[in-house]
Amino acid sequence: MIKNWLKKEIKQSSILLRSIPATVMTLFVVSVVCMNLLANKTLLQLEWIAIDGGILISWLSFMCMDIVTKHFGPGASNRISVLAAIINLLTCLIFFVASIIPSNAGDYSVFDGIFGGTWFILLGSTVAFLSSAVINNMLNFVIGKAFKKNPDGKAAYAMRTYVSTFIGQFFDNFIFSVIVFVGFAPIFWDGFHWTLLQCAMCALTGAIAELIMEIVFSPIGYRIVTYWKGNSVGSEYLDYIESENKK
Repeated sequence: MIKNWLKKEIKQSSILLRSIPATVMTLFVVSVVCMNLLANKTLLQLEWIAIDGGILISWLSFMCMDIVTKHFGPGASNRISVLAAIINLLTCLIFFVASIIPSNAGDYSVFDGIFGGTWFILLGSTVAFLSSAVINNMLNFVIGKAFKKNPDGKAAYAMRTYVSTFIGQFFDNFIFSVIVFVGFAPIFWDGFHWTLLQCAMCALTGAIAELIMEIVFSPIGYRIVTYWKGNSVGSEYLDYIESENKK
């Protein structure tokens, strides 16, 4: 049973990766990797709010997921999210190995500190990203289904991306902040920590910022999915899913 499921999953994922245009897939994976690195730096910390560097790039990850969800479905978007998380983990492993290799060519302590990473930041970002990805993709899909008359129109695309991005980003920021800055930071960073209020306000502020980004860039996303549909992009995957659903 598991063997058959695994074979089917591998085949479906292989077809999907052949079907998604390389530019979108590349931007998505790179944004996930960069988001993990940027999360190491706190950009702002006040009594009621704190913001980390991941906010600068996370909007791109969610925009790519929204595009893929609209054209290929939430299952496809979940699959590439898992793949991006695996690639991110592999990248972090390579960075870590590079950071622990000694060098007599100069002082690389800053380099090692940044690229060596912190295991609980990686844990927090991975859990938060995968959780928020599922939330975002499913919300995007469900909201899109509510538009019966014109599911491919601008209004439908805007609503499904705005709502899903705001809620998905809120949970992404909040889960990450609680795991890292409430759970582990006080232990490993000499008492440095965020309060739950700071985590919640960071999540809310980040979600609002990402929503603004989504509003700015959603016309590009809409043009992309319209182009994909008009040119039958990914027809191999879509045909495969349709045939599987008929069985």
